[in-house]
Amino acid sequence: MPNEKMTKDPDEYSAELQADEDSANRLRGMAHIWENLVRAGFGESALRVGTSVVTISFFLIVIWLMGNFFLHSQSGAPRQAAKAEVVPTVTPTIDTPIFDLSSIRSDFTTGVTRLALLHTILPTLPRADVVQYIVQQGDTIFAIAEKFNLTPATLMWGNRYTLGEDPEMIRPGQKLNILPVDGAYHKWSAGEGLNGVAKFYGVKPEDIINYPGNHLTLNGVGDFSHPNIPPDTMLIVPGGHGVFSDRKAPLITRANAASAVYLGPGACKNVLSGYVGTSTFIWPSTMRSISGFHFQPEINHYGIDIAGDTGYPIYATDSGVIVFAGPSQLGYGNEIVIDHGNGWQSLYGHLITIGVSCGQSVLQGAVIGGMGSTGNSTGPHLHFELRSDKFGRVDPMNFLR
Repeated sequence: MPNEKMTKDPDEYSAELQADEDSANRLRGMAHIWENLVRAGFGESALRVGTSVVTISFFLIVIWLMGNFFLHSQSGAPRQAAKAEVVPTVTPTIDTPIFDLSSIRSDFTTGVTRLALLHTILPTLPRADVVQYIVQQGDTIFAIAEKFNLTPATLMWGNRYTLGEDPEMIRPGQKLNILPVDGAYHKWSAGEGLNGVAKFYGVKPEDIINYPGNHLTLNGVGDFSHPNIPPDTMLIVPGGHGVFSDRKAPLITRANAASAVYLGPGACKNVLSGYVGTSTFIWPSTMRSISGFHFQPEINHYGIDIAGDTGYPIYATDSGVIVFAGPSQLGYGNEIVIDHGNGWQSLYGHLITIGVSCGQSVLQGAVIGGMGSTGNSTGPHLHFELRSDKFGRVDPMNFLR
């Protein structure tokens, strides 16, 4: 087979030989350059640079190819969308039912209506003036006080001129003063000084002047010793309270029995010595339930009211001597007081009958009278008190057995 080179044109063959020789020269030049770089110590650096150039070129080519691909995709989407055929939506026709509302109740068809209020409910405002309350059957100081959110003592000190110092003076039909605040109600008398009145009730003169319900001013009152307050003016004393006197049930002993003569005919004049008690106290009645009041010093009630019926026997709570036996004019009706000779006294009030006499010695448990409702009483019961020279008036419930 003849050689392929020999079959070509001499000029063409000569050009190919020249091209091959140029390629060989370039390769020898590049090899010579690389050899010089290696000798100079730059071979490794040149290799790294070359590798980096090749890598960057590769990433640029990839980015260019991906950009062309997405560009062609987006430009073709509208053409495809334009080819899509839009199908119109057909809405079906529905016949609306007709309801007969004539059979439905009117309150459903008319709906809920708003009713107009003819009045406005306002909260109760605090008052500054005194109002009056008419006592009803069965009322007590405590029930009335609770009804008006006051203390029982306020009912007493707000009605001194009606009840005095006796809570059992309350009666149906009475008009009681209801103060707007806890305190006292004072009737001004000619010659009184504002300092003295305030001291009696345990307050300052300014407390009385500054209270709105009294309608006073500091300049209008003037001198506290001779204030410009007309006699019979009723003044509210906020926070005020006084001290009850001891006149209703004074300390009566066998040594001073005659000191109680102001109480009435039951006072004894001369009492000789007699039995001495044991300092232990039995119940003065067969009944042991309390009716009415307990031991409540805040309303001047220093005893207990023992329930019962008219004529129930009353017993001496301890041995001693009778130092008062008869009517009392200060509320307890028929009353007996026993001095037990050891610093103790006992009192029995509202009796229907009295079975002992002045100066008589009695033993513990002896019948001394009958239960009743004399004096300031609203029904049969026994008002019973215990008093000690050392401790004063005490709650009998803490000592009876």
